[in-house]
Amino acid sequence: MSFKLHKKFLKSSHHITDLQLCSIRLNDNSKFPWLILIPKRNKITDMSDLNSKDQIQLIKEIVFVSKIMKKLFKTSKLNVEKIGNIVSQLHIHIIARSKKDSSWPSSVWTVKGKNYSKIALESMIKKVKKSFK
Repeated sequence: MSFKLHKKFLKSSHHITDLQLCSIRLNDNSKFPWLILIPKRNKITDMSDLNSKDQIQLIKEIVFVSKIMKKLFKTSKLNVEKIGNIVSQLHIHIIARSKKDSSWPSSVWTVKGKNYSKIALESMIKKVKKSFK
């Protein structure tokens, strides 16, 4: 069975690349640099549902993407979160934060998101994709 991405991700995020375990997607919210890691496994809702090999790989990919985010967006603070209350498919948010962002120091979910403009989206996707090469 091939990996099936939840339809909400197709509407709210954009594919960047695929790692060994996870599909990496840019969340369509221009207020924050925000990537989502989605393990390419079906019917998985929590990290404990993954086998031990995949659990270890997920942690490695979270750290790898976190390092890219810190360097790319020149931030010393990341929010790394696994919630899944709205979309139960296992996914990890990695969000670059700044004391100047619109919801600091509160959660990013306390402010209404703003989609990227077409030009800004194309630029951000290109910038993030390049950082994975």
